[in-house]
Amino acid sequence: MMAMIFAVEEINCNSSLLPGVKLGYWIMDSCNHIHNSLQALLSLLGHSKAISSVTKANQSSTCLYYSPVPAVIGLASSSPTRAIAQTLGPFNIPLVSYFATCTCLTDKRLYPSFLRTVPSDVFQVRGLVNLVTYFGWFWVGTLGTTDDYSLYGIQAFSIQFRKEGGCVAYHRTIPTSPTVAEIEEIADKLQSSTARVVVVFATEVELLDLLLEVMGTLGFSFPGVNIPGFQEFLLTVRPSPKPGMEFFNMFWEEHFGCKLEFESQRAKDYEANIVAVCTGSEDLRYTDSSYSDVSQVRISYNVYKAVYAIAHALHTFLKCDSTGLNEGLCEMHNSFANGQFLQDLKMVNFTNQFDEKIYFDSNGEPVPLYDIVNWQESSKDKISFIKVGSYDGSVPQGQQLKIVKNTIVWTKKQSQVPVSQCSAPCPPGSRQATRQGEPKCCFDCLPCADGEISNQTGSSECTKCPEYFWSDKEKVKCVAGEEEFLSFSDTMGIILVALTLLGFLLTTIITIVFHSFRYTPIVKANNSEISFLLLLSLKLCFLCSLVFIGQPSWWTCRLRQAAFGISFVLCLSCLLVKTIVVLLAFRTNVPGSRGRKLFGTSQQRILIICATAPQICLCSGWVLGAPPFPFRNPNYQALTGKIVVECKEPWPPGFYLLLGYIGLLAFVCLLLAFFGRKLPDTFNEAKFISFSMLIFWAVWISFIPAYVSCPGKFSVAVEIFAILASSFGLLLCIFVPKCYIILLHPERNIKKGMTGKYQR
Repeated sequence: MMAMIFAVEEINCNSSLLPGVKLGYWIMDSCNHIHNSLQALLSLLGHSKAISSVTKANQSSTCLYYSPVPAVIGLASSSPTRAIAQTLGPFNIPLVSYFATCTCLTDKRLYPSFLRTVPSDVFQVRGLVNLVTYFGWFWVGTLGTTDDYSLYGIQAFSIQFRKEGGCVAYHRTIPTSPTVAEIEEIADKLQSSTARVVVVFATEVELLDLLLEVMGTLGFSFPGVNIPGFQEFLLTVRPSPKPGMEFFNMFWEEHFGCKLEFESQRAKDYEANIVAVCTGSEDLRYTDSSYSDVSQVRISYNVYKAVYAIAHALHTFLKCDSTGLNEGLCEMHNSFANGQFLQDLKMVNFTNQFDEKIYFDSNGEPVPLYDIVNWQESSKDKISFIKVGSYDGSVPQGQQLKIVKNTIVWTKKQSQVPVSQCSAPCPPGSRQATRQGEPKCCFDCLPCADGEISNQTGSSECTKCPEYFWSDKEKVKCVAGEEEFLSFSDTMGIILVALTLLGFLLTTIITIVFHSFRYTPIVKANNSEISFLLLLSLKLCFLCSLVFIGQPSWWTCRLRQAAFGISFVLCLSCLLVKTIVVLLAFRTNVPGSRGRKLFGTSQQRILIICATAPQICLCSGWVLGAPPFPFRNPNYQALTGKIVVECKEPWPPGFYLLLGYIGLLAFVCLLLAFFGRKLPDTFNEAKFISFSMLIFWAVWISFIPAYVSCPGKFSVAVEIFAILASSFGLLLCIFVPKCYIILLHPERNIKKGMTGKYQR
């Protein structure tokens, strides 16, 4: 109230602002109630018809002499302010508040004439969210009162806080007139909660008792200034029986603990002999009071700015800078009802003596500036407010909040920043897993899955490693994935190479034996040339398995299936010819049979070529048209953590056609050999071919499902095993019995023995 009176008198003494015009005021108390506020407003507007004034004190008005009220300054609380603003809006009478911060008052449809010199709670909420997240507090409680400021403020804070990843642990409301027990109950709740930080929307008066229970508090306050001459003005004011001094007289009596000795009440006070009499000459300089402590006025400064804003608007409205008949003086107006003054007030833009730019934005809001203050207990058991930072909502994001940490005194005079969290942040290598039915700030830490990492503390999700990369043991970084293929150095690779060499060596030994005894009947039977060709094809079958071992390359991918397919078809073609020769050999004993003559050496060679040619054509077309190529397959990383290097087949039917043709030849061989299995002969080769084909079919029928289901290098090992098993089956069934006779029973290696006439 005194700040407004000081500002009015200061303006009236300023010849450059509103020259020739004197401002007045009428002050009424709203008692912080909606009903009292409306009653005071109606009284104020009615009173202004008789005299002119500028008003304040939880509610005031500024006007020209002998003119209607141009503006009202007030109120201090949001709820009564809403009622007054809605009432004044249709009449274009500005209401400039110095302390009503509710975001609800930003709605210009409901409150078109409302402005304020205090920032909206929108900015205070943003600042609070920035403040709590700056200190890493994502688990907080909220505390408020029953007024609009608290309700709207906590609602807005909760919404923005959740967007930043925070959680509200609880909400408590301070009653209008709390008892000691209620204050202690709220304090106990605050102390017992796992949330060690409480966000409060309330005034200092409402919080005073609670702050005595819980010390160490941070808060947002308005910037404070030292107004020159203001302290002297406050100290020179004296109580008076004149109208309009009632508020100051009440303060005087309460401050000095006495009763003023005015004519109307002297006898009454003396008779009662209740308290000492105030002389009115008591000196405020020698008392300790917040009234005279104006080193950093905050709310009063908002009032001061409001009066000056109205004065500058009046200066424009009255054309005080115009030239003409009244040059140097302001023009006189009798009405402010057309809304022009409201528009001039909205357009106010000036810089005051404190170098602060005063203006209103489109919502009637000022520049959002705050001081961050710390409630600190002084040596005299009193609370002092120490500035520890600032918040400027007009600067870019990230530069708005400034904190000096080492000046803050926390609860119980600790210097360490308190920790407020429902669950400790998850370390790198893990992620947060929200507990069912609990806020997201309450979580468990789960290790990242294989192939995923989190390299920051408090990660809510694990990041999947790029293709061909894998997570390390700690799950904090992605490393190049380990390549897997059937290597020559693997145990499995060594075993398969050993079996391959064994098969090749055994085939070579048999070839040497057959070559040494090439003129004997058992070797010459069924065309020895085909036997040697069969041995050669078996060598190729054994050797082709080596192409499957080692890291796949451009040439091995093209060669492996083609070599396998052609080698086995050549082998089966030889067996087919052998089987036909056996069948025809016994038909020659039938009178008139010409089969043996028609199926001579040339015809046998042609059949082998004709049987092998389709496979050669298929493999050539496959390799040239859609050749397999080396491929790093990441599909098995989730299971093994390794990248499988394999030969990718762009045309999968090629392999199955190749395998199908081999199966067809094997089936024909088996069928023909089955028909000749009981032919009378001491050494019936058809019987052994039947056995070899049964083994061949058993191996490759088992191979297909195993090949499809085995992952990575194991599918290659399965194919090599099938190649070796079928090759060994053919070698052992066809040639080992003959070698047995050649080496161990040479007496049976005669033509008579071959025709079944030899008897042991």
